[in-house]
Amino acid sequence: MQPESSGERAGWRAHPRNQRGQATVEFALILPLVVMLLLAIIQVGFVARDYVRVSHASREAARAASVDPDSGRAQDVVRHLLGDADVEIARRGVGRIGDPITATVQYRAKTEVPIVGALFPDVEISDSTTMRAEQE
Repeated sequence: MQPESSGERAGWRAHPRNQRGQATVEFALILPLVVMLLLAIIQVGFVARDYVRVSHASREAARAASVDPDSGRAQDVVRHLLGDADVEIARRGVGRIGDPITATVQYRAKTEVPIVGALFPDVEISDSTTMRAEQE
């Protein structure tokens, strides 16, 4: 192992400010990309949350339709949970106890996170749940 020459050490120590400035410039260049990535992850989280909410609203609508023959109650339940979602209740059979009832909920998840929301289109989420009628 040879000792370093004084010229190499002097050259390395002569410009410590440039090293700090370079790190600052690199950080300034990468920061917008990191912020965009974090905002995109947040947007995906909001869409996943809306998917869970639609699934829950579908189950609640099917439950409401299975215990109450009036489909208005199921629509009220979904409006309470999601607001402006579309609900379709399909009854198969003649309306007796045990006949299947299917509730389909469709919802448009808005992508409104600043900066990245404009890059992603709104997402259509739909879910169906089938239950047996508990009352005629």
